[in-house]
Amino acid sequence: MKEIHLGRVLIENRRRRGITQEELANYIGVTTAAISKWETGATYPDILMLPRLATYFDISIDELMGYEPQLEKEEMLKWYRRLSEEFASLLFEEALAHCQEMAKKYYSCYPFLFQIGSLLVNYASLAGSPEKSESVIAEALGLFRRAKEGSTEPSQIRAALQMEAYCLLALKRPEEVLKLLEQDPPVVMPSEPILASAYQMTGNSREAKRVLQIGIYQGLLSLTGLLTSYTGLCADDREAFEETSRRLQSLANTFHMNKLHPGILLSCYIALAQGWASFGDTEQALELLEKYTALAAGAIYPLRLQGDDYFTLLDDWLKNTLALEEYPPRKESVIRRSITQALTENPAFQNLAEHPRFQAMAERLKRNEEGN
Repeated sequence: MKEIHLGRVLIENRRRRGITQEELANYIGVTTAAISKWETGATYPDILMLPRLATYFDISIDELMGYEPQLEKEEMLKWYRRLSEEFASLLFEEALAHCQEMAKKYYSCYPFLFQIGSLLVNYASLAGSPEKSESVIAEALGLFRRAKEGSTEPSQIRAALQMEAYCLLALKRPEEVLKLLEQDPPVVMPSEPILASAYQMTGNSREAKRVLQIGIYQGLLSLTGLLTSYTGLCADDREAFEETSRRLQSLANTFHMNKLHPGILLSCYIALAQGWASFGDTEQALELLEKYTALAAGAIYPLRLQGDDYFTLLDDWLKNTLALEEYPPRKESVIRRSITQALTENPAFQNLAEHPRFQAMAERLKRNEEGN
């Protein structure tokens, strides 16, 4: 892929202004043949001529060379989808090499670097070995750090910081995570109630409701994630685990998470099943895995985020928010495969592998993986 498109830019600007090659050559002080070679890409002008050419056409040197260090949102989304598709259709090394090429080309486009890093994290498991996966995660870590250091948008900086911490944790470097993040999270009051009150005072009650729906939705996803993580710390306290499990499932049922965000609910079911398995409660573990299988093999495809009968004002916000955060983050074929692997290749369920109910679930998920 050529980085410089000077020839094309020269032709476009010259023709737009009705200037001949000879006229341009006379101004610059070169031959017409030299101009022709520049426009065909056979040669390039001396670097000292670039300011004169740019001034003549009243454009910047970057514009003159056709260099585009930044991508528009639509272009980022297009590239994200294309690169994600390549991980599902090409050899992993080929898809990775293309990601690396694009990261180098747009190394100062920090939102795009964040997206490339996200792709590497989402597909690192396909690298072929734990060592290769760690290498890919380490590469993503570098991209998130550059995105964090170069960004000026607070939301982008926070997102990059979180992904940096995630990569460090995946690389088993917890001390660096603790240093990066505050050990005691600061108390931050949500801004949605104040913003909603302001909209209400101006008579815009619809916008006030929309803002609060967004806040409730984000709080719901955050609380679900926190409860799921907390179950993993209750391995030495069955009573605490059971109560957390009850509250988590009650929350999921109340807000219809099976339709609102099935991806998160699948993670919840796996985490709870792992917990019951660690306590040696086969029946409870199998029940959770059956819920997992029923949801995973149900009518949840194609996976997408959307509102429901309660969250009636979310769809436009989700569409705009996800413009740079494609959901789902991986191709459906890869997701279906990982759903099966979360059951069949999970060490926590090794003792359940010979159980008829477990085998039936594994078979159903394998059929689901094939789209049947």
